[in-house]
Amino acid sequence: MRKMNEDNERIKRRYLQFLKTAKSRDASTVLKAAEGILRFEASTRYTSFKKFRIEQVIKFQDALDSEVNKQTRKPLSKSTIRSVLSANKKFFFWLADQQGYKSRIRHSDADYFNMNAKGARIASASRETPYPSMEMARHAFSYMPEETEIERRNKALFAFFMLTGARDGAVASLRLKHINMVDGCVYQDAREVKTKNSKTFTTYFLPVDPEYLDVFKGWMDFLRKEKLFGPDDALFPPPKNEVVDGSFKVTGFRRETYKTANALRQAIREAFLRADLPAFTPHAFRKTLVKWADTKYPSREAFKAFSQNIGHTSVITTISAYCPVSTERQAELIKQTG
Repeated sequence: MRKMNEDNERIKRRYLQFLKTAKSRDASTVLKAAEGILRFEASTRYTSFKKFRIEQVIKFQDALDSEVNKQTRKPLSKSTIRSVLSANKKFFFWLADQQGYKSRIRHSDADYFNMNAKGARIASASRETPYPSMEMARHAFSYMPEETEIERRNKALFAFFMLTGARDGAVASLRLKHINMVDGCVYQDAREVKTKNSKTFTTYFLPVDPEYLDVFKGWMDFLRKEKLFGPDDALFPPPKNEVVDGSFKVTGFRRETYKTANALRQAIREAFLRADLPAFTPHAFRKTLVKWADTKYPSREAFKAFSQNIGHTSVITTISAYCPVSTERQAELIKQTG
């Protein structure tokens, strides 16, 4: 079976470049768009987009509904299906304006990639996601060893997530120069730090358990005084593996940052598992801290400051995404009689 259509490849390349430059989409968004379009293209056996027919979309939607996730062996989630269809809808709407295609594809054709109303409701339904309490986080932290340099790094990493609520992708790309220990803050400079939506902002250390700050201060001193790390070196560096006595062993740290946050996520998951707790990810800390801040910062101005501190432009984002009312609390409030 044919695996590529040259005309399709050329127009897809133009579209992805359009997303990257004209729409300022980040690399992950562009990649998801490319994967979604490729799925549709494969379903038509790489037929030219110039031969687009509505029947192709109907067949494609049926295929998505019956497709099974290769890892979980379960049907594709409605949110995944919605994402794939949305990628193709945007692509074909753009395609309808392109030379050589606008006489064959209409803007209204893109609407056939809409999800049915029932599926859309399921895909957009909000669900309660688990997160650790402040006590659970402190318990896991207390179980973390500090014997090796890697263990010291991981414990400082845990402390840093609790002090800042920073996103793991940003933390993986931080360097020592982004940390200001005098003012107690992190300058998340989007020119160098992988922040969400390339946003630049300053995060001040949160007044949580003082031991978190003590451990992080100790890590900063260790990097600067013992490892002789400079401003451009990684805050949480990858290990250096070298051959010692015929086998690879960790002999220190490299100075560059991690390319992804996978290792950081794994370190946090292992910390919770070691304490016989669920394997929470770093992102769960953000919800932990929002719940904490909801009590710590009761005034509107103070909570707005906290919202800015974790990188949100609008406090509505903080409340709706990280501070929903649980089903149990909903019942308590509704049943109150005053």
